Amino acid sequence: MYATGVCPYCVRAEALLKRKGIDSVEKIRIDLDPERRDEMMQLTGRRTVPQIFIGDYHVGGCDDLYALDREGKLDPLLQGGA
Repeated sequence: MYATGVCPYCVRAEALLKRKGIDSVEKIRIDLDPERRDEMMQLTGRRTVPQIFIGDYHVGGCDDLYALDREGKLDPLLQGGA
């Protein structure tokens, strides 16, 4: 997950993932490493955080993550059934 240290949406997204049993989320802090922001923008076409990947699948941001959960698609994705 591309994130910053003060992003409430990053905290919210990580909290949902933890509730789903994900013990650790790899955070790439773009506020500490500006080159990683460029990388994020290249990969996603977006400039806002969080930008969440599950494996190689780009989920999108926090709202996208919660939408996947509401649609019942997040659990299978987390279990490797993208």
